[in-house]
Amino acid sequence: MNNPTMFQFFHWEYPDDGNLWNHCKEQAAWLAKLGITHVWLPPAYKSARGTWEPGYAVYDLFDLGEFDQQATVRTRHGTKQQYIDCINALHEHQLQAIADIVLNHKHGGDETEKMGAREVNTENRKEMADQVVEIEAHTKFTFPGRGGKYSNFIWDKESFTGVSEMIDNRERIFLIQHNMGDGWDQMLDDEMGNFDYLMGADIDFRNPFVREEVKKWGAWYIETTNIDGFRLDAVKHINYRFFQEWLHFLKDKFQKDFFCVAEYWSNKTEAIINYCNALGKQSLMYDVPLHFNFFDAAQIKNNYDLRSIFDNTVLKELPESSFTFVDNHDSQPGQSLESYVDFWFQPLAYALILLRVKGFPCVFFPHLYGAKYEVQKGEEKIPIEIVPVPALESMLLVRQLLSYGEEYDYFDHPNTVGWIRRGTDDREFSGCAVLLSNGSEGNKVMELGNRFAHKTFTDITGNRSEKLTADEHGKVEFLVNGASVSVWILEEAAALIQQHLNL
Repeated sequence: MNNPTMFQFFHWEYPDDGNLWNHCKEQAAWLAKLGITHVWLPPAYKSARGTWEPGYAVYDLFDLGEFDQQATVRTRHGTKQQYIDCINALHEHQLQAIADIVLNHKHGGDETEKMGAREVNTENRKEMADQVVEIEAHTKFTFPGRGGKYSNFIWDKESFTGVSEMIDNRERIFLIQHNMGDGWDQMLDDEMGNFDYLMGADIDFRNPFVREEVKKWGAWYIETTNIDGFRLDAVKHINYRFFQEWLHFLKDKFQKDFFCVAEYWSNKTEAIINYCNALGKQSLMYDVPLHFNFFDAAQIKNNYDLRSIFDNTVLKELPESSFTFVDNHDSQPGQSLESYVDFWFQPLAYALILLRVKGFPCVFFPHLYGAKYEVQKGEEKIPIEIVPVPALESMLLVRQLLSYGEEYDYFDHPNTVGWIRRGTDDREFSGCAVLLSNGSEGNKVMELGNRFAHKTFTDITGNRSEKLTADEHGKVEFLVNGASVSVWILEEAAALIQQHLNL
């Protein structure tokens, strides 16, 4: 089988033109040609903010752009039929469609309810007022535009643990007092004291009626769309026991294993691994610590020791569960979790996730297609332009066609590191050598083995123009520019890559 690779087909500021599903459908053949195997699609359900928000402010999980709700029929990305057509097009090109599953919260309740609640310290949710006060919040969801189609379940205050309200220009969080429990649901980590609450009306998965409704929705969603797997949003804020139950239910109902990756946004590797283990390793986990290593390396430049780039990461500690990425919609410029990897380091980071044995890599939409948008900073709008990562298409094709076989590391210098892949007999011209520098121009002798004796290598990135020839043992003194990456492959393989790019 080819190396698996995910593509995130959106970013936070993708245009609000209802065209994303059609765009993805049109690009399916090209993505497959590049070696993409899985395509992560954004939330497909109706947002409480109409088409202005990309789907994480969930209003109605059963409305995939079908009903006139929140002042729109379509979602930001298109209509229900366009979504299904997009998934069908991905399947026609043997690509798996991965759905973004956002279950932590709901926004935009149709009616308000009065309830007893206790105000909570926003920095430590275990600290709360002794006094119970009466508040009024939008916690009743009747979905009048859908009129009970697919489900007649009414969400009310018993379905949620807490809400937030803006009072005197300050967000105040309230823990709802009801029969489901006398506090927040229990989380594995102690961040914020208890980080059950994130935003909106926080769903209470201790409520058995809620759990049954979400299982019913999951089955409906799969049957309706034929998606192949899930990207689980914000799992740090959801008790792992619910996802254990939900994933087991879907596996038993459909008699198949669904692809699954969970987003636990934390720089604490131990916390991510604890959640993964609690889930019974049913899911890959976002390697957020690796992303922050890339971010730090880009900022520190030649003072960063590249030999430590994998330290304290999921990739190092639990490699079979590591889902690697350079950036995504949360880290991109203008977002609340902004931690964007500087442009100069992006090619190095992609080499580190695409061309090695371990990890399941994901490519971010603007890094392939570019992006232009504006972000609001106080009173002014700041223009942002993201340009495609140089040589990313070539590296994707090297991953698909050549990056196989035994891997040997040459992480023996703080500023110049490399590795080789020795290839396999069943893949013509396979094998490669990768060299990175975050300092000055560098070189390193690396040995690929006797099958590469006297072979000639070329740098597929185009950063180096030399042709390098191996000795009788397959040894080559490989070269790299300063603050750069070079991916050395056989001359014959370069012709194969170029042929794919021209198709």
